[in-house]
Amino acid sequence: MAGPIEQFEIKTLVDIGIAGVDLSFTNASAHMVLTVAIASAFLLFASSGRALVPGRWQSSAELLYEFVMKVLKDNAGESGMRFFPFVFSLFMFILVANMIGMFPYAFTVTAQIVVTFALAALVFALVTLYGIVRNGFGFFRLFMPAGVPMVLAPIIVPIEVISYISRPVSHSVRLFAVMLAGHITLKVFAGFVVSLGGFGALGMVGAVLPLFMTVAITALEFMMAGIQAYVFTMLTCMYLNDALHPGH
Repeated sequence: MAGPIEQFEIKTLVDIGIAGVDLSFTNASAHMVLTVAIASAFLLFASSGRALVPGRWQSSAELLYEFVMKVLKDNAGESGMRFFPFVFSLFMFILVANMIGMFPYAFTVTAQIVVTFALAALVFALVTLYGIVRNGFGFFRLFMPAGVPMVLAPIIVPIEVISYISRPVSHSVRLFAVMLAGHITLKVFAGFVVSLGGFGALGMVGAVLPLFMTVAITALEFMMAGIQAYVFTMLTCMYLNDALHPGH
C-alpha cells in the first residue's frame, strides 16, 4: 500500500526540456489544467441560460459570484470591485482544485507549496505594483500606521516592513499546510482501516473506529476545502485594500 506522502509526488507525464530547462508536463500541470477547465465549463454552463428565474446551476453560480463580491466589497470597499475578475478567478481556482483533490487517486495541487506560493506571490506583486502606481510615495504610509508617534517610527517601520514582506509566505503556507496535513491524516486513517480489515473478523471490529474517523475527516476536509478558498480570497481582498487605501 502506498504511503501517505506518495500522493503528493510529482510525476512527469510528458518529458520536455528546452535549453537545459525542465518544462515537463506533470501530473500537477495536468490537474491545474483540469481545474481551469472544470471551473470554466461550470461557469459557462451555469450562465448560458441567463434565465430570469434561475435554475439550480445558475443559482449556484450566482451564489458564488455574489459571495466573492460581498467579500471583496467588505474588505476593499467599492473601489476594490475593479479587481473582481482577478479575485473571483483566484477563488474559483482554489475551490475547484481543493475539491478535485478530494477524489481518490486525484492530485491536490494546493498541497504543493510551489503552487500556493506562486498564487500568493502574484497577489503580493499586484498589490505592491498597483499600490505604488496609484499612490506613489504615499503607498509607504502603509508602514507607519496613522496615529503612531514619530518617536516610535524606528521600531514600528521595520516591524511593518518585515510583516509586509513575509505576506507571501504566510499567505501560501496557510493553504498548503492545511491541505497537506488533512490529506495525510485522511490517508493514515484509511490505511488503518485497510490494514485492520486484513486480520479477519476481529480486525474488522477494530477497524470500526478508524473507519468512523476516516468518514469524519473526509467531511472535515470537504469543509476545509471551501474554508481555505474563502480565507485565501479574504486575505487577498484585505491586501488589495492596502493598495487602495494605504495608511487607513
